[in-house]
Amino acid sequence: MIKVGIVGGTGYTGVELLRLLAGHSKVELRVITSRSEAGMPVADMFPNLRDKVDLCFSEPSVEALSSCDVVFFATPHGVAMKSAGELIENGVKVIDLGADFRIKDILVWERWYGMQHTAPELVDEAVYGLPEVNRKAIKQARLIACPGCYPTAVQLGFMPLLEQGLIDVNHLIADAKSGVSGAGRKANVGTLMCEASESMKAYAVPGHRHLPEISQGLVQMAKGEVGLTFVPHLTPMIRGIHATLYATLKSDTDLQSLYQQRYESEPFVDVMPAGAHPETRSVKGANQCRIAIHRPQGGDTVVVLSVIDNLVKGAAGQAVQSMNILFDLDEQAGLEIIALLP
Repeated sequence: MIKVGIVGGTGYTGVELLRLLAGHSKVELRVITSRSEAGMPVADMFPNLRDKVDLCFSEPSVEALSSCDVVFFATPHGVAMKSAGELIENGVKVIDLGADFRIKDILVWERWYGMQHTAPELVDEAVYGLPEVNRKAIKQARLIACPGCYPTAVQLGFMPLLEQGLIDVNHLIADAKSGVSGAGRKANVGTLMCEASESMKAYAVPGHRHLPEISQGLVQMAKGEVGLTFVPHLTPMIRGIHATLYATLKSDTDLQSLYQQRYESEPFVDVMPAGAHPETRSVKGANQCRIAIHRPQGGDTVVVLSVIDNLVKGAAGQAVQSMNILFDLDEQAGLEIIALLP
């Protein structure tokens, strides 16, 4: 059994990790931390975990976490980098669902996140945890930086086109919508039901923190600089991301076959039939990315539709997927979840 610890078990990604790991046949949950809720039984806060998780929240302790084989950080940026190094030195694998190790350029990270990075020596070592790109590296990693939710949907959508050099890389557009759970489990007027319901708005148009992460991934796929316009939107739903991606084709090709061949061996990417329009509800609760490709009016514009559950494939599910790869388990272990409908 893999002994698992979770730092930050009270947020939406933390409870999603608990939900997935509690049903994982190869996992033993050892430690779940929360400074504010230390001593409270986990199932008292999250009744869906009654009879599944018998632990209480505890104060974060490197000593206690070092008894684990792997520790997940489901915490805001700036937290994982304070403890990851000591845990790694103690032989613990670290999987960070936050942003501390995603961006390789430290100065870029500090500019976007507004703080000094306290563990820059670990950034080069960290493996970016997008299995469809870095499966071999994940298998050998000591530290995994899980992608953000928007970056997952956008990168998987653009990847086949960029890898084959089929599009103009200077004018990429990602128009993406997210449910309010992407803002986290905290008191925020903008995500109150009366504020977010029956309305939709763009935000962070001048620049979103996920922009440099997305650009970094697309540059690696394109093997050169890219020009990306990324506009996120808040939508009146709890879960889900819908990314509509636009690019200009440089040459004619069978796009449907291209995507099917690229993802045919990927268990968590579903290329839908030609002409399909994937819905966010079709991935709710599942570790799945559904993709459809269109060429409106047969022109040179390609439109890719990419949907994920931001808390699963965009966070906790992808983290568990990386853990499975890291410990040489069936990649789908604990993730054989059919999406909820309606």
